[in-house]
Amino acid sequence: MIELSGVTKAFRRRAVLDGVSLSIGSGTRVALVGSNGAGKTTLIRCLLGEYVCEGTVTVAGINPRTNRRDALKRIGFVPQQPPPLHMPVNELVRFSARVSDGDSQRMEAVAESLGLDMASIRSQPFVKLSGGQKQKLLIGIALGRDCDFLIMDEPAANLDPESRQVFFRLLAERQDDTVMMISSHRLDEVAALVNRVVELDRGKVVLDDHVADAVDLASTLDCTIGVSRHEEALAKALGEWGFTRVDGKEEWEGRIAGPDRLRFLAMVSRYAGLLSSLDMRGGNGS
Repeated sequence: MIELSGVTKAFRRRAVLDGVSLSIGSGTRVALVGSNGAGKTTLIRCLLGEYVCEGTVTVAGINPRTNRRDALKRIGFVPQQPPPLHMPVNELVRFSARVSDGDSQRMEAVAESLGLDMASIRSQPFVKLSGGQKQKLLIGIALGRDCDFLIMDEPAANLDPESRQVFFRLLAERQDDTVMMISSHRLDEVAALVNRVVELDRGKVVLDDHVADAVDLASTLDCTIGVSRHEEALAKALGEWGFTRVDGKEEWEGRIAGPDRLRFLAMVSRYAGLLSSLDMRGGNGS
């Protein structure tokens, strides 16, 4: 259970959080949305005990500011901006496992399931990795251990579509007994992942709504797209989603993760004038 009551945080007398109160229980997957500067990252840092703030914050009854070690053992965290760490990857994984009472091999296995080649980067400084490599490693560290809370700030921003499918399956394994908070400035990026939406604006909660929990996080959709003519920009975009062109036809086939349907349709809508057909079916053929 995450509890925030009257949480206020100001910088240079400007309130970034202004009396935020929330109660988030097990099995809840919250989309924390709002424009840049709305207070999302500040709220997350208060939950992680990084900031002193007015009001009260507890994570499983623990004050994360005064008992950071105990609180952080319960929390898996994926930041939006990877820290500029110069330690080698293998040392970072071992350190993360040690402070969280986790298993470094399990963390590496999760990162590898996302498509990260651990053997090739193990001795490299973390700061030298690409954006996608950093994201996969940080997700591996967060999801490769037991925790009651997952707090993720734009967690899939640097993942390719195939890695996103694996990431959603990993979340599906935890969805019933883990509190998840997923921060994003765009609701369509995370809408299918959550069952509750909390929107911040100028540090205040302006929307707190429970939504239909209808999408299976582990689901996939088989897609066939017909086009009226070849267009290189659309072909490139579909190729990035792993789609392949059907021989002898102006048609493309591919598979997307169920939670990515809105994101995929938003991409396809940019080329609506070229589409002659669009068919999306559940990966089991239904």
